[in-house]
Amino acid sequence: MSGHSIAGGGVSRWFRRGPWETIAMTLIGGGIVMLVQPWSIDLFGYSFVTILAGTVGYVIVSHFPE
Repeated sequence: MSGHSIAGGGVSRWFRRGPWETIAMTLIGGGIVMLVQPWSIDLFGYSFVTILAGTVGYVIVSHFPE
């Protein structure tokens, strides 16, 4: 398998910025909702980790090709 078929085919299709940015922003938004909700202390406890994971994911995804 040549490098061209990998770069031009399935791998580059999976590592496009658009869908992954949407996932990362949704994760950040979900973490904020978990942070401000008044019903569950467990959700509140995991909110910081969720926001942090979304932020780190967004920083990584921002280096993907468009």
